[in-house]
Amino acid sequence: MKVLLLGATGLLGHNVFQRLTATGHQVVAVVRHRDAWLQETSESMIVEGCIADGDTVLAAAEGCDAIVNCAGVTYMGLRRFEDYAKVNVMLCHTLVEAMNRHGIRILVHASTVNTIGYGTAAKPADEQEMVKAPFDKSHYVESKLHGEFALRTAAQEHPNWHIVTVNPGYMLGPMDAKPSSGRMLVAGYRKRIMFAPKGGKAFVDVRDVAVTMVNALTMGRNGARYIVVSRSAQLSVKELYEMQARVMGYCQRVVTVPDGLLLAAGAVGDGLRALGVRTELSTANVRMLMVREYYDNRHAVSELSMPETDLAQSIRDFHRWREEHLTKQHIHKI
Repeated sequence: MKVLLLGATGLLGHNVFQRLTATGHQVVAVVRHRDAWLQETSESMIVEGCIADGDTVLAAAEGCDAIVNCAGVTYMGLRRFEDYAKVNVMLCHTLVEAMNRHGIRILVHASTVNTIGYGTAAKPADEQEMVKAPFDKSHYVESKLHGEFALRTAAQEHPNWHIVTVNPGYMLGPMDAKPSSGRMLVAGYRKRIMFAPKGGKAFVDVRDVAVTMVNALTMGRNGARYIVVSRSAQLSVKELYEMQARVMGYCQRVVTVPDGLLLAAGAVGDGLRALGVRTELSTANVRMLMVREYYDNRHAVSELSMPETDLAQSIRDFHRWREEHLTKQHIHKI
C-alpha cells in the first residue's frame, strides 16, 4: 500500500518507517525537517511541513491507501491541555477529514497504554478498563483520550472503514535519537548509585510496537484498541535499572526514594511552574511514577500477531545504536 506516515522522525515513527519499507509499502512521510536517514527513494516520498497544519496533511494524504499516525506531543512539562491538543486531538480530526476527502479506509493510530486503567500483578488490565488516577489528571493522557474518542466515533460512523488504535507501553530500543523514552536508561547508565521511585512501567520493545502497527493495516477490528506491552517486562523502575546494569556489565546500587520525598520534590516543581519555569517536575507527574502498572496484551498477540522481544535485548540495542549514532554525529562535525 501507499501509506501516509506521521511522526516519522520520532522513536516509534522511525521504527515504523523502517518496518513499512522493509515489508514493501510505499511511504509518504510528513516531517518538519528532513533527517539524514530519511532519503527519498522510489518507495518513499518526504513531504516537509508541519503536521499541525491541516492543509499540509490533507494534501499529503491524496493518493494514499492508508494512514499510520505515530505523531504526538509527549513532553510532560507542558502546563495547558491546549498545548497537547494541537497535535494529539486536532490531528486525529484532520485524519478523519483526509479519509473522507480521499476515500482512504485504513488508519492505524498510536495512543498510550495510560489511557487504560492499570491492573495488578494478579489481574492485569485489559482494554476495557477506564483510565485511573493519577493518570486521569494528566493533560497528555486527557489529550490522547480525546484523540481516541474522535477515531472511535469515526469508526462507528463508518463500519466499512478499518481504524485501529494501538496503546503501547513505555517503549525502549534503537533509533531513539533525542533520546526520548531512552532518557530513563541514560539517566542511570553506569552510575554507582541510582535513585528510583517505587513505581514501575509496562515496558515494550519499540520494534515490537512497529511490527504490530504495520500488521494492524490488515489485521484487527475496526474501532478497537490494543494494549501493546511485553508480559515479561512489567517492571519497577528499580528492576529496570538492575537489569540494565546486569545486561551492560557494571555494578550499581539502586535506592528506592520514599514517596514523601518524591512528593516534596513535586511540590517544588509546582512552584517552579507557577513562576513560568518549564520543567517536567510536578506533583501530578511524580504521582504517576509511584504507580506499578500491569496490563494484559493477549488481544494484540492473538489479533495483531504482536511479537515479544526480551527487554534485555532492547536495552543492549538501545545503547549499541546510541553509541553508533553519537559516533556518526561526531564524525559529521569534524
